Amino acid sequence: MAIQEINAIRALIMNDYIVIAVGGGGVPVIRDQHGELRGTSAVIDKDRASSLIAQMLRADLLVISTGVEKVCLNYNKPGMCDIDQMTLAEAQGYIGDGHFPPGSMLPKIEAAVEFVKMGGPMAVITDPPNLARALRGETGTRVIPG
Repeated sequence: MAIQEINAIRALIMNDYIVIAVGGGGVPVIRDQHGELRGTSAVIDKDRASSLIAQMLRADLLVISTGVEKVCLNYNKPGMCDIDQMTLAEAQGYIGDGHFPPGSMLPKIEAAVEFVKMGGPMAVITDPPNLARALRGETGTRVIPG
């Protein structure tokens, strides 16, 4: 998997542009037997694509915007609790324990884990109204290496 326009994106960023990319996942393509790109039927997950682009750019931070201020364990169940921070090992344990629904929070957690696992220093998951506070470390859920 790759971001085909990564060099253009990198050049724009280096020239102080704000780049909006992979929103909605992007257009899926594959290389044919001649090495040419052609469209294909597939779904590109926006969280995984965001993680991939952040990895390729060696970003200092991956921020995943979602509908909740913090990630929760036991969401909408007895014993529900917010998570302020989790290590890779903790996040992988929570995934293994089935805490995150596949069509909802799971792709976001997996994207954050992959970013940090591949060398990213930290990922943050929060909602748009709390983004500035999360960047200051006041809220949101942080995924860290160790």
